[in-house]
Amino acid sequence: MNVRIAGEATDDEASAVAAALAEHVGDTVEVYVGDDDEPAVVHEFDDESASPSPADRTESETDELEPTDRERRLREEIEDIYEGGPERYREQLEEGEKLFVRDRLELWFGDDGNELLFEDGRFGAFDDWHPEGVGEETDDRLPADGLITGAATFEGRDVHFMANDYTVKRGSMAAKGVEKFLRMQQRALKTGRPVLYLMDSSGGRIDQQTGFFANREGIGKYYYNHSMLSGRVPQICVLYGPCIAGAAYTPVFADFTIMVENMSAMAIASPRMVQMVTGEEIDLEALGGPQVHARESGSADLVAEDEEHARELVAQLITYLPDNADETPPRGEPTPPDRSPAGIDAVVPQHPNEGYDVLDVVERVVDGGTYFELRPDYGAEILTAFARIDGRPIGIVANQPAHRAGAIFPDAAEKAAEFIWTCDAFNVPLLYLCDTPGFMAGSQVETEGILEAGKKMIYATSSATVPKQTVVVRKAYGAGIYAMGGPAYDPESVIGLPSGEIAIMGPEAAVNAVYARKLSEIDDPEKRERRERELREEYREDIDVHRMASEVVIDEIVPPSELREELAARFAFYEDVEKSLPRKKHGTVI
Repeated sequence: MNVRIAGEATDDEASAVAAALAEHVGDTVEVYVGDDDEPAVVHEFDDESASPSPADRTESETDELEPTDRERRLREEIEDIYEGGPERYREQLEEGEKLFVRDRLELWFGDDGNELLFEDGRFGAFDDWHPEGVGEETDDRLPADGLITGAATFEGRDVHFMANDYTVKRGSMAAKGVEKFLRMQQRALKTGRPVLYLMDSSGGRIDQQTGFFANREGIGKYYYNHSMLSGRVPQICVLYGPCIAGAAYTPVFADFTIMVENMSAMAIASPRMVQMVTGEEIDLEALGGPQVHARESGSADLVAEDEEHARELVAQLITYLPDNADETPPRGEPTPPDRSPAGIDAVVPQHPNEGYDVLDVVERVVDGGTYFELRPDYGAEILTAFARIDGRPIGIVANQPAHRAGAIFPDAAEKAAEFIWTCDAFNVPLLYLCDTPGFMAGSQVETEGILEAGKKMIYATSSATVPKQTVVVRKAYGAGIYAMGGPAYDPESVIGLPSGEIAIMGPEAAVNAVYARKLSEIDDPEKRERRERELREEYREDIDVHRMASEVVIDEIVPPSELREELAARFAFYEDVEKSLPRKKHGTVI
């Protein structure tokens, strides 16, 4: 083969061209430079020493190929990214008995049946910090820009996740991490899969705020995306550290928030900022620790004992939820109740004003080991919990006579409304267990917004289109029966137990309201007391559940020991019920 190249070519360049072409074409090559008549180089093809073409290589020869130095360098860079921030910050985590973020991901996704499938954006901010020598320790390290996002399998479910790396600038958020967070949320909207937020962030990175704070695709878009995801896919947040300012909004936007004792906190501003603005001196625990948000604000659904417990709680929680609003919750294997249904009637006191723990009823109705209560220390006069009946997930809203006589206070109404709303969003049927004297009255609850909170609870009950079953366990007084899924609120059934009563108010209050003047005219105390007792008994007969069943106000009275069986049959029968709401953009009650 003869080849002519440019006259400016050097002898070395001519030789290289000849050698390469000879091996490529498998023949002798003569290279002429410029207008020369004689070849500058003649390269004879050596068949024995030539490398085989890819098509001619045997399988064994191909298997002998190994990663190149280029790939090895990439792997070293990735390993360096996995080391996180400066070592001294890793040591601080250990002192606080807190896991390094990579170890936390191993806890969540590293055991049998769970797997971290992939990460996105490991090299975020790489050019801003990576040293010439891999592994060099500097304070400016920004591996993954302090925020890890990706996909994983968790308890048999595909999920999106994000996790802050507290060793990188205290888990603060900056441009590249924000970009990854937003992409993860937007992808969740497309896939319709749940999102786990493993939060440990001090908020926005103040000294690098240009480019991510107020931009259209900046940190403010987090909360827009949270709003778009709300009711579309479950959003579950676990707090592992002090989440301040902007970082505190992710947990409150999430459908479910879990804080970790002696580790978590969230607040609109840090104690130092609070002191600057208001002069108040307060530590972070008192400002926004787990007990503050579990008992006072209601922003925490659960408080975990430690990191392992937090994961266990989420593993239980997710079993009651579908992947998205288009699906139904997964069924479990039916199990007998923890306590015999035969004891239900004995649990409910004969006297309507005597307290008892409604959990003693719940445990005789739901499948054993499935009761999962949320916000137990907030608005404790109403229980909100997931459970299963005959394997079917349900949401329970139950008045708690053991706490403030089961009267509905503003915090309980708010809790119930939000729980009902969430159950409806994710197609979880609702069971109301009604035993309440109604909404609490008085100047204190008025200033706390009892009417506003009650309105929201009634609105949530009215708007819920999932199957609803209501049980009148004992008292169903006043607007309490409205909020608790009474006959006017489109339940599939209203079932009464023999202890049930439905009325505007209880006998004592009713008699006092209607007959106070007439009773006061009776001079003899014994006669007055006897007449008052007679009036109460007459009133009680009028509001008895048998009268309500006779007038078909309720659907049925069932023997208490058969309540579980009755509810199982009704939830099964109505599981595919279709309901519609009036055509509108949305309601105006929030």
